[in-house]
Amino acid sequence: MKKIILIVLLAIFSYAQSKFSEPQPTFDNPRKVVYSLYVGDLETVEHTIGSMYNILKEYPAESLKIVVVAYGKGLRVLKKDYDKKTLERVKSLMEYDVEFIACKNTMETMKWKESDFIDGIGFTQAGIVEVIEKQKDGYIGITAY
Repeated sequence: MKKIILIVLLAIFSYAQSKFSEPQPTFDNPRKVVYSLYVGDLETVEHTIGSMYNILKEYPAESLKIVVVAYGKGLRVLKKDYDKKTLERVKSLMEYDVEFIACKNTMETMKWKESDFIDGIGFTQAGIVEVIEKQKDGYIGITAY
């Protein structure tokens, strides 16, 4: 009976490992994803956050890097006065090392200050340029839906 269980577990493990394309993601060569978050409506934001959780479920944490660049209307998502439940989900993602970056150009246009935003996020002058540079560095671009 133990041999059968061992064979089944090995088959499952082998199948699970084969679903990733070559080269397989590793600590030294992680999958890198950059989200463009430029919409602020709650339903779209919730779907986008859900997709991040789905990615995190599939890849071992040490083999994945997710960056979210918020600009335009999407920058509102990172403000302290946004939907409390959604902000808790954002903070939870940050605990999984998801990096959130805010666009200073949008902040200047809206007259927002860094202190208006949740702790732990990064800032860049131009959000869209950050997305371009991340993609140039090998990140796969994903747009909020």
